[in-house]
Amino acid sequence: MKEALNKKIREAASKIKEARHVTAFTGAGISVESGIPPFRGENGIWNKYDPMILDIHYFMEHPAESWQVIKEIFYDFFGKAEANRAHLVLAEMEKSGLLSEVITQNIDNLHQKAGSTVVHEFHGNSRNLICTKSGELLPADHADLDALPPIHPATGGLLKPDFIFFGEGIPPEAYQASIQAARNSDIFLVIGTTGEIMPASQIPFMAKENGAYIIEVNTEESNYTSRITDIFLQGKATEIMNLLAREMQIN
Repeated sequence: MKEALNKKIREAASKIKEARHVTAFTGAGISVESGIPPFRGENGIWNKYDPMILDIHYFMEHPAESWQVIKEIFYDFFGKAEANRAHLVLAEMEKSGLLSEVITQNIDNLHQKAGSTVVHEFHGNSRNLICTKSGELLPADHADLDALPPIHPATGGLLKPDFIFFGEGIPPEAYQASIQAARNSDIFLVIGTTGEIMPASQIPFMAKENGAYIIEVNTEESNYTSRITDIFLQGKATEIMNLLAREMQIN
């Protein structure tokens, strides 16, 4: 079993090193080992909290109630998370010229903390808040989250995390950049995502349609494995990415 995985690692590393344009597409599974639970599944956030708190209409009508939970999940808890080995390997791949860009469904900012510079945030990011009155962005650490709901100090408008709530559209810039990456890539590295969340789940399929070779890193088979994946590397993201890094001779 170990030798079979090692053979796949060698093959994947060789493909990446020979590639012209490699894109990493990441989901909740890459951040689990940083202590951030996924939203869905056995230990998912929605088993503990009502998803309604992230419905945009509910939020606008009940901002204080929504913010109580939002602060607990995304700022008191998520804010303490650190990038793990999988995030760090992707950042090193970028520095080494082996990775062109990252598309992430995550809002945890861990790719940037690890050092990645070209990151398309498909669902936005928790590091900024947006004023619902003016559209102005404010770094979350500049807002008073002890007084909920937080208000923009200059405009008096309600502040909302700058990530996608239920009922909101995907940020156009991130969406277009992701589609372009799917067109440009000859290698698409799918890490820690089951492929269940639309429309993000369609990006790897677009890449495959445009001729990309799909390398998948997941603990279990996903919606991609039997349909578009060329090499399936089964295991934790940190372990598999560390093996790839060693094979590619990067830090």
